[in-house]
Amino acid sequence: MGVVLRNLQKVVPLRRARLRKDVDTLRHILGIQKFDLGIICVDNHRIQQINNIYRKKNVPTDVLSFPFYEDLRPGKMPCPIHRDEQNLGDIFLGVEFVMKQCQEESLDLHGVLTVVTAHGICHLLGYRHETEEEWTEMLQRESYILSEYNRLTGRHLEPLMKRCSQDR
Repeated sequence: MGVVLRNLQKVVPLRRARLRKDVDTLRHILGIQKFDLGIICVDNHRIQQINNIYRKKNVPTDVLSFPFYEDLRPGKMPCPIHRDEQNLGDIFLGVEFVMKQCQEESLDLHGVLTVVTAHGICHLLGYRHETEEEWTEMLQRESYILSEYNRLTGRHLEPLMKRCSQDR
């Protein structure tokens, strides 16, 4: 199964091969290689439109996830019966939004895109952050994923520390 990676924005130069490799590493860590996954990179205008349509928030954001399995419980893997059910869903990355954050905080764009993608994948796997308890559970999962990623790659990525009340 594979990753469909589309870059629909032209604002930020993006190294797709690096992002694809990072996504493949995250999929390996999570044991989700048999599932298809869509990653769509968009600019502020597009992510704001999507955020407004689906979340009624008329602002750009870093990531929006659209899970194939909407009722999946955190920590549980989907059990597809048919080939066309081997899909986790789609993640929209607000690359322009992320780039602005990186410039403000002097962070590496591709590192932050990997962290944000890990966050998005957690959403596809049933994790939420509507409450402090859910936020803690999701943050623990992201921390584990990124610690394994760092072990495998020699990098030093950490979860972005936003509280659930700020709603990513």
